[in-house]
Amino acid sequence: MKVSSKNGKPQSRNERHGAAWGKPLALLALILAGQFAFAQVADEAGSREPLSPRITAELNHELLQARQGDGGDATVKVIVQYKKAPRKEALARLQNQGAQLNRKLDVVRGAAFSLPVNTLASLENDPEVEYVSVDHPLKGMDDYTNDAMNVSAAWNAGYNGAGIGVAVIDSGINPNSYDFYTFSSPNQHGPMRVVYHQDFTGASEYTATGGLVYDTYGHGTHVAGIIGGNGHLSGGQYSGVAPMANLIDLRVLDGNGNGSDSEVIAALQEAIALKKKYNIKVINLSLGRGIAVPYAQDPLCQAVESAWGAGIVVIAAAGNYGRLSLNGSGGYGTITAPGNDPLVITVGAMKSEGTLLRTDDQIASYSSKGPTTFDHVVKPDIVAPGNSVVSIYALGSTLETGYPGNSVSGQRANQGPGGAETTTDYFMLSGTSMATPAAAGAVALLLQAEPKLTPDQVKARLMQTAYKTFPVSSAAVDPTTGISYTSYYDIFTIGAGYLDVQAALASSGLAPSNVGAALSPAVNLSAQCYCVALSNGNSQIAGSSVVWGSGVFATSVVWGGNVAGTAVIWGTSVVWGTAGDSGFDVVWSSTSTAATSVVWGAMSLDSQDEAFVEILGEQ
Repeated sequence: MKVSSKNGKPQSRNERHGAAWGKPLALLALILAGQFAFAQVADEAGSREPLSPRITAELNHELLQARQGDGGDATVKVIVQYKKAPRKEALARLQNQGAQLNRKLDVVRGAAFSLPVNTLASLENDPEVEYVSVDHPLKGMDDYTNDAMNVSAAWNAGYNGAGIGVAVIDSGINPNSYDFYTFSSPNQHGPMRVVYHQDFTGASEYTATGGLVYDTYGHGTHVAGIIGGNGHLSGGQYSGVAPMANLIDLRVLDGNGNGSDSEVIAALQEAIALKKKYNIKVINLSLGRGIAVPYAQDPLCQAVESAWGAGIVVIAAAGNYGRLSLNGSGGYGTITAPGNDPLVITVGAMKSEGTLLRTDDQIASYSSKGPTTFDHVVKPDIVAPGNSVVSIYALGSTLETGYPGNSVSGQRANQGPGGAETTTDYFMLSGTSMATPAAAGAVALLLQAEPKLTPDQVKARLMQTAYKTFPVSSAAVDPTTGISYTSYYDIFTIGAGYLDVQAALASSGLAPSNVGAALSPAVNLSAQCYCVALSNGNSQIAGSSVVWGSGVFATSVVWGGNVAGTAVIWGTSVVWGTAGDSGFDVVWSSTSTAATSVVWGAMSLDSQDEAFVEILGEQ
């Protein structure tokens, strides 16, 4: 994809700066993936030849392991990206060698294959191939939510998301809740607002009577309710942010919450194709995985950029790894893909502290922190309510049956049409997966009010107007272990601040409209002071486009003095003390391999803890 610079000239991806939710066992083979960037793979004759740079480092390692184990008969799931849209002949060449074409991925000029290891040589030598990467496993990662973001101001002004399509790429949406309908009167419903369903998992399930179960996991229905539930079964108490938005259900996660890169890319591709028919303005991605390569090489990131370039605002979860402290890194460097892409709006999670006031809200200690692996992009961009959020449940789903203690009674004022329903209509979950749809709903309200805003203008507006009054630090206790975690309110923890719908609607500021104008800035480690500063005035960021240096980031989250005229955002004594500390080295050393990523380097130790964040939340 080409991105226009501020002068209107095309700028290639390589000229710009650069929620893992899989099961632990599935990821063990990838933990040390990046250590083998220059690995050599034995051919059948036993010789060793260097692999082409087209083959990503982690795939080099996976192929090496496969050959040492099962030999040439082993297969790997890959995504092959081509320099141009692949011709039938190119796909046929691999198929003729035993590769299985799983799906075409035109949005990234590629295709997903199950590939015999012995076809490696043909990929290395194929001049049409640009990159070959692992088709990664991937997993999905509230009555206080709306008050915290000042949503009522939008509702009072008549904005409720009507006419805006939001694509939910998740585990599906069960449409059996009256909260997904429109209502002309308390007991007279109108059309269903889940207007489209498509399953990319190939794992559709049916009831005993033959009815299709759209969400067997329960995550996507909860996410969709945060975006667009109308609160009918709770008398309005658990209303979503944009309660009249239309929802487009693109299912990529199975009954255990598992999916893959290629399924998400295919769903993104479909959302782009359906954009005009359903007026899709927003895509919600409450899912993610570890970062294995720079975003410019990652097909998942390329796909979200294609959606952004098509005029769709993409909202992605930051991840739930903020407690992961490899060698004392304090949870920094734990943003997950595709939230690492500098175009998308990446969202961290706040907790309401059980009050309607925003002033006492605190960051959730599990919310992943920047900068991003490899590219050192400032993430998250904003934060939104995500802890102990009540939303619509999916009856009989994995989450609903496995954690009955998270069920919440609707206390509804009105009975829905069709007779009595169950008294338990809602479910409580926590995580950046819940903060992301809160932001997606807010974007739907903003675009209803100003439909001509581009994705870059939406992002800049939300960041510019975010609430920026925070303490220096706060402490939280894990309810299961009793361990206390201290969080600091810096630029890598809260980004530009707390999403404020009222302030965004009241603002008239317009950033440049060209794609790439609101790229999240990168940061550099200064050798002068061993501190970290925003990049400025070079081709690595959007330069002076938007107003990153003029009020977007609050002074309370930008620490230090000035180095060569550039504001220091990370001093030597903030968290680790000195640049020589091992935690500092983990996050700020040259991340040339995936093994240096905090998330990828310690996945096997903390995946289980991360998975339970969404169930248990934080006190």
